[in-house]
Amino acid sequence: MSAVAQRIDANDAEAQELTDGFHLVIDALKLNGVDTIYGVPGIPITDFGRMAQAEGIRVISFRHEQNAGNAAAIAGFLTKKPGICLTVSAPGFLNGLTALANATTNCFPMILISGSSEREIVDLQQGDYEEMDQLAIAKPLCKAAFRVLHAADIGIGVARAIRAAVSGRPGGVYLDLPAKLFSQVMDAAAGEKSLVKVIDAAPEQIPGTKAVDRAIDLLKSAKRPLIILGKGAAYAQADDDIRALVEKSGIPFLPMSMAKGLLPDTHPQSAGAARSTALKDSDVVLLLGARLNWLLSHGKGKTWGEPGSKKFIQVDIEPKEMDSNVEIAAPLVGDIGSVVSALLARIDGDWQAPPADWVESIRSKKEANIAKMAPKLLKNSSPMDFHGALGALKNVIKERPDAILVNEGANTLDLARGIIDMYQPRKRLDVGTWGVMGIGMGFAIAAAVESGKPVLAVEGDSAFGFSGMEVETICRYNLPVCIVIFNNNGIYRGTDTDPTGRDPGTTVFVKDSRYDKMMEAFGGVGVNVTTPDALYRAVSDAMDSGKPTLINAVIDPAAGSESGNIGSLNPQSVVVRKK
Repeated sequence: MSAVAQRIDANDAEAQELTDGFHLVIDALKLNGVDTIYGVPGIPITDFGRMAQAEGIRVISFRHEQNAGNAAAIAGFLTKKPGICLTVSAPGFLNGLTALANATTNCFPMILISGSSEREIVDLQQGDYEEMDQLAIAKPLCKAAFRVLHAADIGIGVARAIRAAVSGRPGGVYLDLPAKLFSQVMDAAAGEKSLVKVIDAAPEQIPGTKAVDRAIDLLKSAKRPLIILGKGAAYAQADDDIRALVEKSGIPFLPMSMAKGLLPDTHPQSAGAARSTALKDSDVVLLLGARLNWLLSHGKGKTWGEPGSKKFIQVDIEPKEMDSNVEIAAPLVGDIGSVVSALLARIDGDWQAPPADWVESIRSKKEANIAKMAPKLLKNSSPMDFHGALGALKNVIKERPDAILVNEGANTLDLARGIIDMYQPRKRLDVGTWGVMGIGMGFAIAAAVESGKPVLAVEGDSAFGFSGMEVETICRYNLPVCIVIFNNNGIYRGTDTDPTGRDPGTTVFVKDSRYDKMMEAFGGVGVNVTTPDALYRAVSDAMDSGKPTLINAVIDPAAGSESGNIGSLNPQSVVVRKK
């Protein structure tokens, strides 16, 4: 048992070893392998952070709870263990809630632990400090939510939260710990016995034999098969089997952005540079850890060619995901590792590779698109455009394939997805299913903490603004993070104007801002660059040094397009007002 209090019993004058809620929560987390907590200290959890640190848990303190929550979420994705975010009550809890909801949407295992006001005061609405019914608010936005009221139940509460976060389809869990819980005292031996070590938190879910047969038969009948790898496939960490399935089957594969690197983007079977052709012309599509949501046009529409021209095989651990948008001809319910192993066992002697004309059509389209893009990536103009700048970063990652790339923005995100090749799994982290901005610094910090690898965060200037103050956190912990801000003076572009002439345009920022000075203010390295060649040198130096660095990359204010590749989702007014 960790540090405990001692008390002299007045009746028998014998010392009794005691423990309290603070130490029971810490011991429960340690018992289940939690070694890092992300959060923001304050009432009523300040001492908890200090005690956790004293007990050997690494506590990374942020400047805003949403960024701490994003860090915990991506830590869960990288490790397959629930990332822990610790916040204060009410406003701090609400700040963390966006990250919790985003983690649930993206299937990242995460536990948000928040201190809260006392139940008897909250329920009577008597006006406690930061009074809020946090459990009720959290429930609709996460996979599960629990409240612990008694110290003897802390072990069970933590165990339930861990199991809920990682079992089945992973997601966010909320654990509510009222302030009074932390100071509750109980017998130390009884407290130790109350703790629970979670056994087999995410058990294998084996697919049915008939389901595997159905999927294999459909793949064998295909003339133009395609495998789509989603971030669920990256999360599964079944890397060797997934690669073997792709290569033994001979089927072209298309990685979603956070699945890039499961097989190198330069792999001969990669259809990444021929995405439109692969989606439109394929006849049987195996979805491996990918969902038919907006990122894949819901499996229908012009993206997918003629209506009814596709048959889908979907692998997912959640049965309700099947038929969510279109009919799934061969649903495969199970964990990805087990399903891939079962499919791989059926790629045997009678298996025939896809028709040569299909493979050739993908190859030729890919090569044509790569050749068309190449001159844009070599452009060394000043100020830079997006393609020239990303061409420089493409080379940085090629030379450092084990570095982790964090990416967010509009054009900065959309173009980087296609331009920067990835070579290893779980090395590209971005905005994911919701497309939410502001994940950058939280993801970058957690990636550096969890992996120990150098991190390159490529940020649009607008996206950076959501979490930019965390550059102080990066400097405080001396993390090997290099931030590149694509600075074109605004959201999408820096050329918008106010028709009345009164204010700046709604999408315009301060002209010629020097974000690099922010990093210098906290003791990090700041660099201002105006050409792709200078950008390449600056980023290479930063990645090699491991020093916290921010590079202000000056992009032409006229470069960029409205909303990047999702401009069609931005409604346009059809009414013209008469003056």
